Amino acid sequence: MRLLHTSDWHLGRSLHGADLLREQEAVLGRLVDAVVAESVDVVVVAGDVYDRAVPSADATAVLDRVVGRLLRAGASVVLTPGNHDSARRLGTFSGLLSVAGLHVRAATARLDEPVLLHDEHGEVAVYGLPYLEPEIARHELGVLGARSHEAVLTEAMQRVRADLFLRPGARSVVLAHAFVGGGVPSDSERDICVGGVDLVPAPVFDGVDYVALGHLHRPQTITPRLRYSGSPLAYSFGEAGQDKQVWLVDLDAAGLADVRALPLPTPRRLTVLTGTLAELLADPAHACVEGHFVSVRLTDAVRPSDPMRQLQTRFRHCVHLEWTGGGGGNGRSYQERMRGRSDLEVAGEFVTHVRGGAAATAAERELLVRALGAQYREELAREELTR
Repeated sequence: MRLLHTSDWHLGRSLHGADLLREQEAVLGRLVDAVVAESVDVVVVAGDVYDRAVPSADATAVLDRVVGRLLRAGASVVLTPGNHDSARRLGTFSGLLSVAGLHVRAATARLDEPVLLHDEHGEVAVYGLPYLEPEIARHELGVLGARSHEAVLTEAMQRVRADLFLRPGARSVVLAHAFVGGGVPSDSERDICVGGVDLVPAPVFDGVDYVALGHLHRPQTITPRLRYSGSPLAYSFGEAGQDKQVWLVDLDAAGLADVRALPLPTPRRLTVLTGTLAELLADPAHACVEGHFVSVRLTDAVRPSDPMRQLQTRFRHCVHLEWTGGGGGNGRSYQERMRGRSDLEVAGEFVTHVRGGAAATAAERELLVRALGAQYREELAREELTR
């Protein structure tokens, strides 16, 4: 059996206000071509199908067209919600949709009920784990002491392995949306934890033939059987130049037989340009990127008047602008200076700055931790109310 592992479509996402739906539908059309050319049996989407809990009508229309084309090409489709999706909305009509070959696994209580597929070697059990927010999932799973992502996923995988034990000879695939230890994040993922406490160790997923991971937007291999496909498009300028792909996964009679990367096209590339406004508007070397999505770092000593309008006369898809010429930080932008730092570190730097160099005390850092945790829980509760 051949699977195509993809994730993090984020339908409806924009890039600094620029609508990406056209580019998203174009690159996802490559999956349809792959199903035909590579004789793919099932396409799996490991979470973050949409970019928000309440997607736009245009985003849902793109999903309808793409999935319809995949089904007509001869593949089944299995998808699960990520932390951007509303599990309840995504799971609407899941029973009816399964008749057509679209299997939505969105119910936490039923995560150990696999999609059962068959080939010449027998049964393949595909388990879809919806994104498990610990404060909600611990009640749904009946493990009240499980307060981390690792703890609720450990319980979920125990249930998967228990069901798999009752299916001797079945090969197994798990879809999961999580930040697994060893993974390298990008700028465009929304944090699913505070302070890194919800990092999930790879051994949590032991006992299955292949784990199709979602959440991190950079394609990467944690172990040969534990991989991130990454997002099909770059969703931040930090991903400029990053090659996008999906994984083609082959299962034989013994389990995992082979995994290989299938490159995806880039409908519109992302480019970061640095220089003065006059240089950027006149330099012929930039002619090759005029059709790209462009982010500009202006180094003029004095901020030019209306620079975005002027830049867009040459770079039609210039969507982001930073002026770095008049600031400190050794010429680096604030975003660069803060990149890779946790929310707590950023807050601590702010306290140090406004107090003229005096760092936060241990007691003050504790207050910041509590405040950030409270804000995170409030945001989760607010998002849950919209689902």
